[in-house]
Amino acid sequence: MIRLLQKRTPDTIILISMHLRSLHHIAIICSDYNISRHFYTGILGFEAVREVYRAERDSYKCDLSLNGQYLIELFSFPEPPPRPSYPEAAGLRHLAFEVEDIEAAIAHLEAHGVACEPVRVDAGTGKRFTFFADPDDLPLELYEV
Repeated sequence: MIRLLQKRTPDTIILISMHLRSLHHIAIICSDYNISRHFYTGILGFEAVREVYRAERDSYKCDLSLNGQYLIELFSFPEPPPRPSYPEAAGLRHLAFEVEDIEAAIAHLEAHGVACEPVRVDAGTGKRFTFFADPDDLPLELYEV
């Protein structure tokens, strides 16, 4: 539970509580909607559960779910600025996905032309992981459970 302090007057403090239930979704802005939509649905296996073209913004919004759980909003906007990733910038570092068999997942990605970094071992958990990138170089991780 997160507790926030809110001052009403110089002499009075009111405590406000907030309880986060879960992560609702992650929003991703892509530079080429068709390529990214194919990557997330055709290669990673997300399901497009709702897709809307917003003419006033010349923009698509596609809600993607994985195993029935809504996770990603994929947005397109005309000429979005590039993501400053390398060297890493402040902000979201990467998204991580659980897999049962990291070798099989890597083989699947590589069969679709997606390069993966060498597998590493998490020093804290002993679990294996690797990184790869989406079509806009958003860093993604596979984490073996």
